[in-house]
Amino acid sequence: MTGSPSTTRPSIFLPEARPGIQAIEESLIRVIAQSAVGVEDVIGLWYGEPDAVTPAFITHAAKVALDRGETFYTANDGIPPLRAAIAEYQTRLGRASVTVDRIVVTSSGTHALNMACLALLSPGDRVVVPRPCWPNLVGIPSLSGTQVTGPSLRLVDGLWRLDLQELLAALTPQTRMVILNAPGNPTGWMLSRAEQEVILAHCRQHGIWILADDVYDRLVFSGGVAPSFLDLATPQDRVIAVNSFSKSWAMTGWRLGWLTVPHGLGPVLASMNEFVMSCAPGFVQEAGIVALRDGEPFVQGIVGHYREARDYVADRLGAVPGLSVPRAEGGMYAFFRVEGCRDSLTLARNLVHRAGVGLAPGRAFGREGEGYMRLCFAVGRERLEQACARIETYLATHGPN
Repeated sequence: MTGSPSTTRPSIFLPEARPGIQAIEESLIRVIAQSAVGVEDVIGLWYGEPDAVTPAFITHAAKVALDRGETFYTANDGIPPLRAAIAEYQTRLGRASVTVDRIVVTSSGTHALNMACLALLSPGDRVVVPRPCWPNLVGIPSLSGTQVTGPSLRLVDGLWRLDLQELLAALTPQTRMVILNAPGNPTGWMLSRAEQEVILAHCRQHGIWILADDVYDRLVFSGGVAPSFLDLATPQDRVIAVNSFSKSWAMTGWRLGWLTVPHGLGPVLASMNEFVMSCAPGFVQEAGIVALRDGEPFVQGIVGHYREARDYVADRLGAVPGLSVPRAEGGMYAFFRVEGCRDSLTLARNLVHRAGVGLAPGRAFGREGEGYMRLCFAVGRERLEQACARIETYLATHGPN
């Protein structure tokens, strides 16, 4: 015999995946959350979600739909009433009017991002993403075998900023797509309308797709709604906007989102949906309609609550020696630097097991985030006060490493 099966072919238990897939790293946010399993009395602020349940008027709509028998397949691009409600909602926000054929309903904002990248990206394509950023914005295009690069955000006068000239320099004619999440996770940085105009003109010139992650567009602490490329783009522009019900309506577990796409791309994505997830559940979509129709008081209320929480964390932790806590312009996170921290993953583990508080390590958001920690402040005041006290005590006793 000239060799055993184990040396002549791969084991069936070790399937060969594409190199790009094999290179994808496990989410360090999930790593920290999993490390807390079995640990008592941990205040988990690692995920980007509130500690309050979905409002009753939304859950009631889902219950009514279930009682009505809405348990069957729906259209690949979403039920018409929800698509119409999304188009009307965006118009109500002051966005440019969008026809229903440009709306595609998805099972979450993450699914929407995946659909856009699957439709437009090929192996070897160049994608630009400013960092630090939500790790999925790098991981999702990487699934298509792309080359992901991008400029770093910087702190300027206490606020996270993107150097516009650095971004434009990165957006070469060889670039296929730029992914922009503003207000951003984890930093809460914002793009101005003037900056969006410059970026859109540059991308038009070079034929670059803009994938705008607008998931935090309602969580803006200066009032109103964040500027969107949808305010500027024509139906023919290479602009796709992603949104979700998760953050603004406290519906993270419902997994419902949508895409706003250029004219003609909607039917393509609807056809793709058949082979990816078929359709979003009908009773969940019915809840989405009610969230859009009746949820404005709730959205405005949580924005006020999050603004107070942001200020509390910035004031309290900002007074701790060695901590630098910028005030986010939007979103639900404090992304703060810990002086002397060389390993944010180890610090996050120590905080779970020795202090009983769960934060996301800055390294999860790219090498630019090392030395930082992300705290989700979308929780009740009592829990926030307890978490800050535990962080203070731990750092005073053990230091950052």
